[in-house]
Amino acid sequence: MSIILLDIGNVIVNVDFFRFCNAVSGSGQSGAQDMFLRYCASDLKNRFDKGAISPFDYLGMISADPGARPMPVWDIREIWQDIFTPMPESADAVRRIHNDHSLWIMSDTDPLHFAFLLNHYPVLKEAERFWLSFEHGYLKREPESFHEVLACSGMDTREFVLIDDREENCRCAEAAGIRTHLFQDWPRTIETLARM
Repeated sequence: MSIILLDIGNVIVNVDFFRFCNAVSGSGQSGAQDMFLRYCASDLKNRFDKGAISPFDYLGMISADPGARPMPVWDIREIWQDIFTPMPESADAVRRIHNDHSLWIMSDTDPLHFAFLLNHYPVLKEAERFWLSFEHGYLKREPESFHEVLACSGMDTREFVLIDDREENCRCAEAAGIRTHLFQDWPRTIETLARM
């Protein structure tokens, strides 16, 4: 039995930031691209994911952005949160993993997204522990994220397997001595875990 460090985005759920960007853009598709670069794929978003910016302040920045449509902050919050759809077979696969392994969720996420996910995807409640970037201050591409998991758990690196869809996160885990599986789909993932 291993401890599975399981990612959320594009593993348990599909993530579509452009659903948000298109909904808040005040100038169509070109504006949506600008919103994406500013709020979904930037150092600003990394700081939000690391807990350095509060949800209220982040939503306030978007609301005050001249490229955003005028709308109440609470509407922006709802649109920001509603960017997920279930990944095929994920709920059954997560339950199957949990039958054979300890399950810890390890995700680079912000508090708004995580609250929404926990309320709308009950399978996440199968996890025994949560290692979330906004609580610990590190993203998975930073070595400190895995060093902290190991130090706080008191367990050997051989106990862990990271399942993640990003190569850079897998490389970082491997550098800390943690086995990894680069997620592509659930059938291959289940097959790989069976061989580990």
